[in-house]
Amino acid sequence: MLRTPIKFCKDCAAPVHYRLPDDGDTKLRAVCTQCHAVHYENPLNVVGTLPYFGDKVLLCLRNIEPRRGKWTLPAGFMELNETTQQGAARETIEEAGAEFEIEALYTVLSVARVGQVHLFYRARLTSDRFAPGTETIEARLFAEHEIPWDDIAFRTTRETLQHFFIDRRKAFFPVHNIDIA
Repeated sequence: MLRTPIKFCKDCAAPVHYRLPDDGDTKLRAVCTQCHAVHYENPLNVVGTLPYFGDKVLLCLRNIEPRRGKWTLPAGFMELNETTQQGAARETIEEAGAEFEIEALYTVLSVARVGQVHLFYRARLTSDRFAPGTETIEARLFAEHEIPWDDIAFRTTRETLQHFFIDRRKAFFPVHNIDIA
């Protein structure tokens, strides 16, 4: 997924041209033809949690595209003025209505082809009651053998879940840094 190229300056609304900036940058950038502002296009951060309750994990059945009707971990785009941990907590509350204690960063997944970085924190659920928001059809706990693997929405969710179940058996949860080709 390539983003639409920048056409106009965000500062003064004049047209931009893609060229090497005068500061020695080595990548083509959108440079304003009037005020000469350089506009950078950077990856988006997706933040979320891997909520667990005993030996089960919480998954959300998506009520929005992409992948409506598929299962995922509670996650979404990070907002301005929040930390990755705050964003992950916000998304978990919005999508699952879960009560939890956020734990350590667990997976960092680079998805270069869509310009995203996904960050998941482990989160220990303090209740098995949920109140899903409008983006979620259903929030449900699954034991490992119950996971609907064929209906998982995103590879980042699948990778995070697979690492979690392996690490749980070892009782050791290192941070996993994964590149998704």
